[in-house]
Amino acid sequence: MHIGIERRPARRGLAVAFGLALTLSLAACGDPEEDEAGPADGGAGSSEDAGVNTSPDQDRIRTDEVADIAALVPEEIRDRGTLEVVNSVGTVPPLNFYATDDETVIGVETDIATLVGDVLGLEVEFSTVDWANIFVGLDSGRYDAGFGNITVTEERKDKYDFATYRLDNVAFEAQAGADWSVEGPEDVAGRTIGVGSGTNQEQILISWSEQNVAAGLEPTDIRYYQNATDYYLALSSGRLDAYLGPNPSAVYHARISGDTEIIGSISGAGDELQGEIAATTKKDNGLVEALAAALNEVIENGSYGEVLDRWGLAGEAVEKSRINPPGLPRQDG
Repeated sequence: MHIGIERRPARRGLAVAFGLALTLSLAACGDPEEDEAGPADGGAGSSEDAGVNTSPDQDRIRTDEVADIAALVPEEIRDRGTLEVVNSVGTVPPLNFYATDDETVIGVETDIATLVGDVLGLEVEFSTVDWANIFVGLDSGRYDAGFGNITVTEERKDKYDFATYRLDNVAFEAQAGADWSVEGPEDVAGRTIGVGSGTNQEQILISWSEQNVAAGLEPTDIRYYQNATDYYLALSSGRLDAYLGPNPSAVYHARISGDTEIIGSISGAGDELQGEIAATTKKDNGLVEALAAALNEVIENGSYGEVLDRWGLAGEAVEKSRINPPGLPRQDG
């Protein structure tokens, strides 16, 4: 299987992988390039020290073609022989990011897309574009599918079909050795919690704090941070009890640094809905059934689980790929 990379919009250094956790806006639902942050302090080890391969030589987990599923692919794509996959690369492992050569795109999204291509018997051609151009390219038919940490939303379902493959979670990250955990609103009553402004995480914290006050508990002291350096310094100095951010970057940082740990994770959609990340394709183009079937094949044969384990995201596994499940509600209500 050939994996090609289109010329990307800007060259980025990998820097210290664990320190580039983004304050991803889940209100924007999966944009991996928002609010980029610099390296965090803390004397953490390297990715290689923690057994994470960030080199261009990925030795990706692969699987076999399944003829019955490959037959579901629309004729035009089958005849072409390639699956044109579009993504957007940020600097936040373990999503799509650049390897140590600053050229090769690696990460959990890339690995899952590769497995899907294997099952469908198609050569995967990756194109790396700005976030907004994922959707422009899908609209025009230039790309077949997006694998870019894209969250299912009701608004997006008007224009796109989705086949889910990961839970969309956010996580509370605290200093290693924390003696408390978060399962619900009462656990953050009276706590000082960091968050990114304008994110779904902020909305969740505000809602939880209001619930606690209504129940006679202390409000949450919500502090705002724009980059990883600042909030990890606040964690290490004890000025923050925890930081609420995207689960993948929090898990990766905790794994690489050893300085922090995850003390709780919840749906990025809030209390009422489990958000899901999905392969995204133009609505009614006939591809979504093949994508979902391929994803269910790799879930069943175990290769999907191997990929998630590789990147530390077993907690975001789905039991089954679903087509167009309930998504985050429309912003206009």
